[in-house]
Amino acid sequence: MTNGAVLVVEDEPLILLDLETGLEEAGFHVVGVDRATKALSTFDADPGSFKALISDIRLGDDKSGWEVARHVRQANATMPVIYISGDSAIQWGAEGVPDSIMITKPFALPQIITALSMLLNQQHPTPPSGQGA
Repeated sequence: MTNGAVLVVEDEPLILLDLETGLEEAGFHVVGVDRATKALSTFDADPGSFKALISDIRLGDDKSGWEVARHVRQANATMPVIYISGDSAIQWGAEGVPDSIMITKPFALPQIITALSMLLNQQHPTPPSGQGA
């Protein structure tokens, strides 16, 4: 897998903790935040340090997970995105970014790990600039 962190956005503390712990145990570096505004500022501080986004939809502040994903995709059009939601899955077709995955709550952590691995494996890594074949 490529280097970089998985940005996890979830406003429920126990779900966020479960996601962080499970993903780290699966070998991922995780940056977890509990609000959309915090996710945007964390991402914007160093967009190149993230390789994927996992976001709840309803985050309890002024922005939604839909908006977080669109913002991230403006910086990286191929960033893997996984949405998690208890009640917003029906809006995924209209609101979600292309080539994303929706997982409904309650979920089993292996569903998240499998979806994340699948999306990351679909990416075609590009060599760092200045390095030839």
